[in-house]
Amino acid sequence: MFRSLKILAILLALGLALPVAAQDKPAKRFGFGTPATTEQIAGWNIDVRGPDGAGLPPGKGSVAAGEELFMAQCAACHGEFAEGAGRYPELIGGRGTLKSDDPRKTIDSYWPHGPSLYDYIYRAMPFGAPQSLTHDEVYSIVAWLLNQGDLWPADKDLDAASLKALKLPNRDGFITGGDPRPDVKPDTCMTNCRTAPPKITSDLAARLGVTPTQQKAAD
Repeated sequence: MFRSLKILAILLALGLALPVAAQDKPAKRFGFGTPATTEQIAGWNIDVRGPDGAGLPPGKGSVAAGEELFMAQCAACHGEFAEGAGRYPELIGGRGTLKSDDPRKTIDSYWPHGPSLYDYIYRAMPFGAPQSLTHDEVYSIVAWLLNQGDLWPADKDLDAASLKALKLPNRDGFITGGDPRPDVKPDTCMTNCRTAPPKITSDLAARLGVTPTQQKAAD
């Protein structure tokens, strides 16, 4: 608890956190810390939004450069052709398998938005040295991966504008509005739906002391 309060106090001093109740009140000063600078904020504000690519930085990359970078930085875990190695996942392949008994969730079979690929690689990869790649290097790796999935030509550079415009195969495979399944009715109960008390069907949990008794459940 003390540690959490200490962290909150530091965030408040830096202007990075503010309780809801205090949003309309003058900021309380604790007498220590300094406001976060533009440079400090920029160091944390590096995420890229998937659907529209907001946050993609300037720069560009080529498939040829991406291949060299992938072999040096990524292939040890993801295989030389992004097919996966050991316990690390494959990145390319499996298109059309999502409805099968062996769905393979890869860039070209599952991911809906190209900018999300840039976002993840830039923030979290390579394993053990995240955020060590330049913007151009990330664009190059993304270009090579897309080329491996037949989603980007080998002779064309990839930049923010082209990555935003790229439509991955599973773009429309996600539910963005109401649930379209026929067995989910518009009047399906979502709150206070129980018409009878819960019934315990096994006494093992009761004997272990990790569930209430049948009488308590009925109450």
